Amino acid sequence: MISSAHILGQDESLLVECQQGFKLLPKVCAAFKQMQLAAAKDQIDIQIVSSYRSFARQLHIWQKKWTGKTAILDINEQAIDISTITNQQKLFAILTWSALPGASRHHWGTDLDVYDKKSVVESGHNFQLVCSEYEAEGPCAALNTWLSKYAQDFNFNRPYHTYKGGVAAEPWHLSFMPIAQKIEAQLDISLLKQTLINSGIEEPKLIIENLEIIFNQFVLNRGKS
Repeated sequence: MISSAHILGQDESLLVECQQGFKLLPKVCAAFKQMQLAAAKDQIDIQIVSSYRSFARQLHIWQKKWTGKTAILDINEQAIDISTITNQQKLFAILTWSALPGASRHHWGTDLDVYDKKSVVESGHNFQLVCSEYEAEGPCAALNTWLSKYAQDFNFNRPYHTYKGGVAAEPWHLSFMPIAQKIEAQLDISLLKQTLINSGIEEPKLIIENLEIIFNQFVLNRGKS
């Protein structure tokens, strides 16, 4: 059983550097490299954009969005004027694109974000990691199609491939199913609650009041009930 500290992003001792500073669990890294080689034969250059993210890093991302230092986007990837919405609306808007600290799949060492580096470079595109880049004529459209066909052959799925009313669609997000599913079964809302209370996060009372909804709609990504 993986420790609570690992699940919360507070212990990275089990991780290895997989690619250019990006950390993953050893089995996940091995599977990714096998997939990367297979994709290269089809002229797809899968590279990591993001992998392990610590609790502290996720908290930093969250605080910047809450305080308005980083833009908050709506489901259509348009910036929201936070002066026009309530704090509860702001809370759910942030959750659409950014996980609560302690509740991110990127804490686990099983999940990573990928792109087609060669295609992006050759296109001269200013890469921003948005859905349009993985659709139609986007530089990562071929990667998106390839992952739909072959990712499961390497035990990866895409938990946010389709928007369900919780987390926004993220065609770039891969999860190593054999381990991620076991971690997901260990998720503990009471432990998350206590961790958040002691974290210094902005508006902890509001978060705790909505934590059960957050847990089901966003953490488990079951969408609106």
